[in-house]
Amino acid sequence: MLKTLHVSARFAAFELPDGGHYHSERAYQAILNGKMNTQVTTCVFTLFDLEPGTDYLLELKAHDQVAHSLRFSTKTEKYTLNIKDFGAYGDGRRDDTAMIQAAIMACPKDGRVLVPKGEYLVSSLFLKSDLRLEIAKGATLKLNTDRGSLPIMPGMLASNNGEEELNLGTWEGNPLPMHAALLHVMNVQNVEIYGEGALDGQAQDSDWWVDAKKKRGGTWRGRMVFINRCEEVTLCGLTIKNSPSWNIHPYFSRHLRFYNLAIEAPKDSPNTDGLNPESCQDVDIAGTRFSLGDDCVAIKSGKIYMGSTYKTPSHGIFIRHSLMENGHGGVTIGSEMAGGVRDVRVQHCLMRNTDRGLRVKTRRGRGEQAQIDSIHFEDVVMDRVLSPIVVNFFYFCDPDGHSDYVQNRAALEKDARTPGAGKLSFTGIKATGVGTCAAFFLGLPENPIADVSITDSSFVYDAGFEPAVPAMADGIEPIKNRGVIAHNVKRLRLRDVRLIGYAGEAIEAEHVEQIDWRDEE
Repeated sequence: MLKTLHVSARFAAFELPDGGHYHSERAYQAILNGKMNTQVTTCVFTLFDLEPGTDYLLELKAHDQVAHSLRFSTKTEKYTLNIKDFGAYGDGRRDDTAMIQAAIMACPKDGRVLVPKGEYLVSSLFLKSDLRLEIAKGATLKLNTDRGSLPIMPGMLASNNGEEELNLGTWEGNPLPMHAALLHVMNVQNVEIYGEGALDGQAQDSDWWVDAKKKRGGTWRGRMVFINRCEEVTLCGLTIKNSPSWNIHPYFSRHLRFYNLAIEAPKDSPNTDGLNPESCQDVDIAGTRFSLGDDCVAIKSGKIYMGSTYKTPSHGIFIRHSLMENGHGGVTIGSEMAGGVRDVRVQHCLMRNTDRGLRVKTRRGRGEQAQIDSIHFEDVVMDRVLSPIVVNFFYFCDPDGHSDYVQNRAALEKDARTPGAGKLSFTGIKATGVGTCAAFFLGLPENPIADVSITDSSFVYDAGFEPAVPAMADGIEPIKNRGVIAHNVKRLRLRDVRLIGYAGEAIEAEHVEQIDWRDEE
């Protein structure tokens, strides 16, 4: 049944669960109030250029028959503030930051800031509450390649009267100074950023990707969109590309919606993660295409200071009908997750040529708050994903990542530094072109992964892959075409799991308390 995801004054997003994953099972013609509108070929789609305060009947036709229909009404809109009226050039050469910022600050509630066709060179734009920002078809906001043009957001500022500290900047889970984002969304609510236009970080034409792991001038790289301590933020329809680092970074925010986005970067670009919710709740991601150089979606909750101090897990995250290509992981949890991650659902997604499908990466030292629980993958298709499922509690990140404390395979004392995992389930996984193994679970001996289940799933191997390591941990040898490998798991359940073309044992288990394995082939 056709579902409404979000309706505003000028656009509306819909979900069509017709059995497809990212692409719909068949093509439909959208008919809006009796007139031809657009062709629909994806399970999540958006209609743009709608009239405010208008009633609509949407019909989807296939083979001249109405297959789906619904009625919806757009919201009212009082004013349109065209940035050209504020002096914006739109020639891609002269700086339009001040002009666009003026339109944003002048826009009243129920108004719209319109970025029409053109190329607009900008540094950082700061958004405010109750704002609708439309980046129209043919419009591109291009980030200034001079990093000196971008403001610096301090990591943490102390209060003058002893109240809570002020956290403005962050880098890989720690409160550190960062360059402001192209769109900097901070301490606001009720914001919509939408349209058929683009945000272009132009990182390939600057020095952002040179020595990417080094900060310059004491400051780390910024993002394309940074959403810090906000509520009710929607991004829809945009193409976001060539970011200096992470593309979209929601941070300590809630009630967020990301629909029909295209997030792009070269497959060898450093740290160009697609969408990284960090210590966020109620995050809806649907119909988004990722093709980039790092994790497509990476769910985080800070390193030990932020996790133990603020105790804010990421939870209530729903990802579906999305396409993940060329990244390191399709959906990743960690490694910065000291605040915990729970209640994550990934459904009806398509992953191609990613190193891993689901990737959990954590380590000793993340802390007892760093619990991963209720992670569910359902109806996910993977093609040429080297390692479809990887859960690794010995990830060798940070300066001490190769230390004996992090990498020791003996059972150490369970204490306040020890992370853990509860229930992880995988249902209806269809993976072809598997390289290393179907699944790799490496838990902590002092705190094993509690419950893993794989149901109604198939893994077809590709003998053409060279041996590779399934997880980034010391002592892991390159492997090829292996079955399910599990170390330090309390309960491992497999039902109707088919391994086609594997070598060796179907299950290689070490320190697994209970194995329930039925209907293997």
